[in-house]
Amino acid sequence: MSFDMFIQHLFNALALGSLYGLIAIGYTMVYGILRLINFAHGDIFMLGAYFVFFSTVSFMPAWAAALILMLGVLVLSYTFANKGSKIRISSWIVAAVLGVAALYYGFIAPQDFTPLWALAVAFAIFATSACGIAVDRAAYRPLREAPRISALISAIGMSFLIENLCIVLFTGLPRPVRQPEILVEPLVFELGKAADGAVTALHVVPLALIVPVITLALVLGLLWIIYRTKPGLAMRAISRDIETTRLMGVSVNKVIALTFGLGSALAAAAGIMWALRYPQIHPYMGIIPGLKAFIAAVFGGIGSIQGAMIGGLLLGFIEIMIIAFFPTLSGYRDAFAFVLLIIILLWKPTGLLGEKMEEKI
Repeated sequence: MSFDMFIQHLFNALALGSLYGLIAIGYTMVYGILRLINFAHGDIFMLGAYFVFFSTVSFMPAWAAALILMLGVLVLSYTFANKGSKIRISSWIVAAVLGVAALYYGFIAPQDFTPLWALAVAFAIFATSACGIAVDRAAYRPLREAPRISALISAIGMSFLIENLCIVLFTGLPRPVRQPEILVEPLVFELGKAADGAVTALHVVPLALIVPVITLALVLGLLWIIYRTKPGLAMRAISRDIETTRLMGVSVNKVIALTFGLGSALAAAAGIMWALRYPQIHPYMGIIPGLKAFIAAVFGGIGSIQGAMIGGLLLGFIEIMIIAFFPTLSGYRDAFAFVLLIIILLWKPTGLLGEKMEEKI
């Protein structure tokens, strides 16, 4: 393998590992608080890709965009409203939502592609975050006091529900995603000249450079929220002792909803970048990336955000580099992740950065 090909594979591995890490953080955040594996998280990732697709390719009608935005506002208001208070949405919020939707889909979307993507990404992240909170409210919150196996079954059922609902609404046909040319036009870096005069050049797709940078910014923002804000302090307290935190006056359900919202927002960002990197989406696109991200979370130490990110990066590097050095094994690409899971569970069940949790009796 030539040096320029190795560098290209290195960038591809870094981009893929970054996406695995972003999805894995959602798994590890929920597990850290509820000791629950949210198997619907991969489908939340898929919803983010679909939201940005319909916002850019099909030019979602203004009424549909406004309806989704209003539903998102209702979900957030219902979740974070004080207990016993009535849900009120002021008229200016409704007018702002309708105005932005009309301006976006009526004037901007058919004309210019750049602001279209900027607004579509914001819309997709908001809508997906609201969907994640709605999943918690509908499937997990009623089972807070139930045995863990009940919540696990509910998670699997919610995953099947989202997938089949998307098949009914969007059909099962794969759909191509429109890519901005600026993100897919390769950058050429001249590395030198050979003795015969041939130029050795490195070709890197800009998206392979942008994905790790965006991922780093999102992870740093999340760490700031968790370690420098009061909601983050509440999340860390709940992860240690949920009952004591509740007795201290913390609204546990709101903090858990916020956790689902943040994890779903990161999954939406990963889904958007995945759709741009691999420009085809379908209702089952979240299954394999979701399972691999779960493996990355276990690899790094489930319950640790830093561990989830490290696990995702290592998984991406292992997957890409094995295929790069042994192309004949490309058909077994997905199998490597599951072999890695078995090895980790046998060698170090807590993962690289995981901690042993003591069960209180």
